[in-house]
Amino acid sequence: MACPYFMPVAKFQDGVWPHPARLPLGCGWSGHCTAPGHEGEVPQREALEQFCNLGYAESCGRLPRERAWDAVRFAVSADRQAGKLGNRQEMVQPNRNIQLEYVCELAHRPKEHGKLEFDGRAMQWVRRHSDMRVQKMAQCFLETYLARRKSQVGASGN
Repeated sequence: MACPYFMPVAKFQDGVWPHPARLPLGCGWSGHCTAPGHEGEVPQREALEQFCNLGYAESCGRLPRERAWDAVRFAVSADRQAGKLGNRQEMVQPNRNIQLEYVCELAHRPKEHGKLEFDGRAMQWVRRHSDMRVQKMAQCFLETYLARRKSQVGASGN
């Protein structure tokens, strides 16, 4: 669950998470804050590792007292291929539609949820989130997911 006020910009490769692949956006990200009064501030490394990439950052000084959400999480709910290559080799990108489920949580309970969809043929989002921060997080999650799938397909030798 990433902080809902975190705007990810680039992969953060040298964070100190024990399992970076388990992070809410699929890996660590650097970026900036969008919390009221802190727009554009770039958090220090410690804040990125403890708050921004994880959500539920009650001890973060930038987190507003009144807020719609505490954290955002994503999961792939459908990954439909538009075609196949010979020998059952998967197409990693393009030519696939990927559906993401998202949940925005407040006080450890779902507050909002829904589906987002990316069309790999057109290379664009068919169903987007209205909040630009959540949409950017979805894009980062998808980028990490596709890179992981590509490396899995390459490693399998198919």
